Amino acid sequence: MPSDPRLRALLVLLCHACLPAKMAQADSASADRIYHPYVQPLEKEIELRTLFEDDRRGEDRWLTKLGYGRSLGSRWAVEGYLIGARTTGESFSLAAYELEALWQVTEQGEYAADWGALFELEKEDGADIWEASAALLSERQWGRYVGTANLRVGYEGGGDIDNEWESALALQGRYRWRPQLEPALEFHAAQDLLAVGPVLLGTVRLQGALGLRWEAGLFAGLDGDSPDLTARAVLEYEFF
Repeated sequence: MPSDPRLRALLVLLCHACLPAKMAQADSASADRIYHPYVQPLEKEIELRTLFEDDRRGEDRWLTKLGYGRSLGSRWAVEGYLIGARTTGESFSLAAYELEALWQVTEQGEYAADWGALFELEKEDGADIWEASAALLSERQWGRYVGTANLRVGYEGGGDIDNEWESALALQGRYRWRPQLEPALEFHAAQDLLAVGPVLLGTVRLQGALGLRWEAGLFAGLDGDSPDLTARAVLEYEFF
């Protein structure tokens, strides 16, 4: 057992969450963005994120998130989202609301890997469907190479859906070529999802303390249950 109480708390959280998740089927997931375990003090951001899934069963899906977030000191950050969605044959509409909190557990470079946790709560619009989840975030750097892992466990329930546990794993290997352009490779695994693909991301510093962070990825499904192709784009405007 780790001696640091923060890491012990993360380990206990993960063990208690993963045990029931192994005994239940997970809900479908997406090749969504990978989170890093860092909080930038005093930072605020406006985020626009979009996902497109080309489904082999003819039910293509578009998902768009618009969020506003800010740090709460040096260890915590919060962000709220409005989520819009559209599937084949339907018009685009508001689908859900989401609130997330990021906890930077360790200082960068304090251990061999940096650790954090992400907590999310989502409510579907117009329906009694809730989803709560927790994710363990880990990142390690070897020179210009960076490896990031997100292990997520969640519970979905409410009066309009069958209650169930869900889990997901996302891995990213990234090369820090230059701040404006960093190539990466990602792997995503969950129920009804097994996908891999390349990602490009970077940060453009603007006047003063302003910044524009972007990323774009394209993922291929690796089995018959996964979407044939998933495209993801993220744009964040960072300010203080």
